[in-house]
Amino acid sequence: MDEQSVRAALEHYIRHSSAGDEDRASEIYAEDAVLEFPQSGERFEGVANFREWRREYPAQVELEVVRVRGRDDFWVVEIRARYDGGAWLYGPALYEFRGDLVSRETIYVGEAWEAPEWRARWRAAP
Repeated sequence: MDEQSVRAALEHYIRHSSAGDEDRASEIYAEDAVLEFPQSGERFEGVANFREWRREYPAQVELEVVRVRGRDDFWVVEIRARYDGGAWLYGPALYEFRGDLVSRETIYVGEAWEAPEWRARWRAAP
């Protein structure tokens, strides 16, 4: 895998998931893929399991790929997500690939915070 291929796979997922087509969105996963949320302690085995709960998800989810870094079969993707138009949440998602399909996805999400003024003199300009 290369950066362009990883980004294309994730954009495929986002485009079809946003349109409510979880079957097409889930084409990026191997059938035996694992999805993990360390913050909640959840682990889903098999794309059929997480595709089905995603169909039932009770909120409108917006996702945005910010940056993609990695090589070979391991990639770290900086993402932004928000639910029902709320505040953006940020985090890394770790992707392991087998060939051109995702075999494992581990998602971390956290809230944004206001940068403290006391350290402004050391910050790089935006």
